This record gives sequence, C-alpha cells and structure tokens, in this order.
Amino acid sequence: MTLRIENLAVSFPTGPVLEGVSLSLDCGEVVGLTGTSGAGKSIVAEALVGALPPDATRTGRITIADVPVGPRTVALVPQRLDALDPLATVGSQIQRFAQLADRPIDVPGALASVGLPSQTARLYPHELSGGMARRVLLATALATGADWIVADEPTVGLDTAAATRVLSLLADLAAAGRGVIVISHDVPGLVGIASRIVILRQGRQVETALAEAFSGAGTALRDAFSRALWNAQLASDTQC
Repeated sequence: MTLRIENLAVSFPTGPVLEGVSLSLDCGEVVGLTGTSGAGKSIVAEALVGALPPDATRTGRITIADVPVGPRTVALVPQRLDALDPLATVGSQIQRFAQLADRPIDVPGALASVGLPSQTARLYPHELSGGMARRVLLATALATGADWIVADEPTVGLDTAAATRVLSLLADLAAAGRGVIVISHDVPGLVGIASRIVILRQGRQVETALAEAFSGAGTALRDAFSRALWNAQLASDTQC
C-alpha cells in the first residue's frame, strides 16, 4: 500500500501556512521531512492525523491505496514531551491509547518493542530520561495499531547515543512493514534511515531528493536552498 499526500495546502484566517506539498510513502519505507523552523513540517503531521486546529482550512488529498485517510489510520509521535500525562504511569498511558483504538495491548511487550524494560510501566513521566520519554511516546503511538507512523522531531534534546537509538527504532518499524515519516532538523540522521527526504521552506516544498543525494557538498541536490541547508548542517557537525 502507498500513503499519498497530493497538493496539500493549509490556511488559517491570517493566511496560508502550507502550499502545494506532495509526497508518497510505501509500507516498509522511511521518508524524511525537513526544513528550517516555521517551514510547515508540524502542520503536515497535524494534517496527516486529522489534528489541525478548528480554524484551519485544508485542501488537497491524503489517501492510502486511493482511499481517504480515516481516523486513527496514522499515529503521531509528538514532539513535545509534555504530551505525556504527568499524573499517569507509563503503563496506564499505553493502555489508554490501545483502548481508544479498541484493541488489546501487552504493555511489557509494547515497552520491549521500543527497548524499554517492563518495570518502566510503573514509572511516571518525571522519572524518565529524555531518551526514555521519546521511546514511551513511540510506544503509545504503536499501541494504536496504526500501520503508518509520523514522528515529529523524535530526537530533539537527545544526546547522540540516545538519538541514534530512537532513529534505529524507527528504521526497525519500517523494516517490519510500517510506513514511517520522520520530521527532523537532523538531516544527517534522516539520511541514515530514509530513502527520500522532502525539503520545505516557508510552507512550500523545495524538492524531494533521494537520501544518497546528501553527500559531499550536496551537488546532486537540485535546489540551492537544499544545498545550503545540507552544508550548514555539515559545518555545524564539524564545529561540534
């Protein structure tokens, strides 16, 4: 099956924030979505899961196998750690997402699938490290049983080792047959797991490039903005 976004546009009363975004994603594939802050990346995620604000107007098509995407077809791994309920244990939150999707859940198994021990179920969000919290957010999304996952900035705030672990988990989901969209400023991280990367700038799609185009000075990239974005990240990594 293929998930397709065709000519997606989103506007608010103040004006358009996203125009003409198109991408496709197959089961078993990771596609990256990147761009500078304010480029519209999270708006794409919200449109995919039907979570746009009430005053938003959306046009364009989002389909899976040519059928419009329905509720809970796509699960979001949110960027903000405060998406976790501070008053509920990890286990109860995973159970809650499964119940909303009307499906049974093996909480220890769900935690194991994201590399966490079963005793994590008894912890509260404030007792988790940043990397653990990111993996718990992924577990809640997987608890819905969705075959399509959108991870919004899943490595933000993590050290290199924790970020690599989270990206590896997302790649493993695709290898197991899910379709995964990863939204991230970390282009080198996306290159390591994605087949293609979509670049946004100020609400518009600049280009969609194969991951292998992001090498060297990025001369295989078609757009000057894409090359500048890539080279800025390389320079930043060199300084670190």
